[in-house]
Amino acid sequence: MTIENRKADHIRICLEEDVSGRAITAGFERYRFIHQALPEINLSDVDTSTELWGRRLKLPMLISSMTGGAPRAEEINRNLATAAQELGLAMGVGSQRAALQHPELAPTYQVRALAPDIALFANIGAVQLNYTYGVAECRRAVDMIEADALILHLNALQEAVQPEGDTNFAGLAHKIAQVCREVGVPVIAKEVGWGVSLQAARMLWEAGVSAIDVAGAGGTSWTQVERHRIPTEHGQLIAEAFADWGIPTTDSLLSIRQAGVPEGKRLFASGGIRNGIDVAKALALGADLAGMARPFLKAAAISAEDAVELGKVILDQLRIAMFAIGAANLSQLRDTPHLVEKT
Repeated sequence: MTIENRKADHIRICLEEDVSGRAITAGFERYRFIHQALPEINLSDVDTSTELWGRRLKLPMLISSMTGGAPRAEEINRNLATAAQELGLAMGVGSQRAALQHPELAPTYQVRALAPDIALFANIGAVQLNYTYGVAECRRAVDMIEADALILHLNALQEAVQPEGDTNFAGLAHKIAQVCREVGVPVIAKEVGWGVSLQAARMLWEAGVSAIDVAGAGGTSWTQVERHRIPTEHGQLIAEAFADWGIPTTDSLLSIRQAGVPEGKRLFASGGIRNGIDVAKALALGADLAGMARPFLKAAAISAEDAVELGKVILDQLRIAMFAIGAANLSQLRDTPHLVEKT
């Protein structure tokens, strides 16, 4: 199967099938905000803006990496970029290996003309550094879309259950370190839905990444996605067994934050974030940005307007949640004493 066909399959499956993890959640339901009847702030003064690597974001959110490399992906990415520009969000594109191997697919990722002001992230699978890719290919990915940063995504489990998966993950840390030293833009290490352990985070900080996106369990499960692609019962049974695998987003986020994030580094939280209150909880638990993928994919598959409307709903949910706990800005939200674990 070609990369282009695989990308088209991924879009179709994510839109049409139930690919959520089973018997596992992201963990946000375990926390609640203590409502403040006297918030002592004006709702209109609530400020959700932040700064990331020289870009100003109106909303501390990332439209997480999803797609590219297939005809439908071009329209979806253009709709996502239009929404990101209007809403003031960051955006990551899907893995660019398809376009690096087949340059004619590059337009399916190229959205900078539609979103000149956003923080835009290129994306390559870290494992490709063990399959002939190096700093040069990483730079090509960044240049291809005029990106502000590069995501190296970590998807060992997905590759393991894919019939065509690349599974040589040995010795990647020092190759990631070389990319961090030489690529010329910040590097984001991102899981794809099973969380980053504290041990892995320490290795990634040591390698020099500028940010980690924990991308924890509780949202889309890529073993569930791949299960719908696998042609044999043998392979399907293997993939299905991992439906409850992974570190919940909140657990991954808290363990890394509590151990200490090195000065100047950023921590992102994605995986199972579904509304603005989840965004608020992620930020209060220590994230600098909250990422969301599948809800935006579903909206952007309809229109840019639908993606914009989704973002506006999330923004208002976040602003009202901050207002209701008396947090006038993101600094006060991160320092709030009003998020507690349910008993």
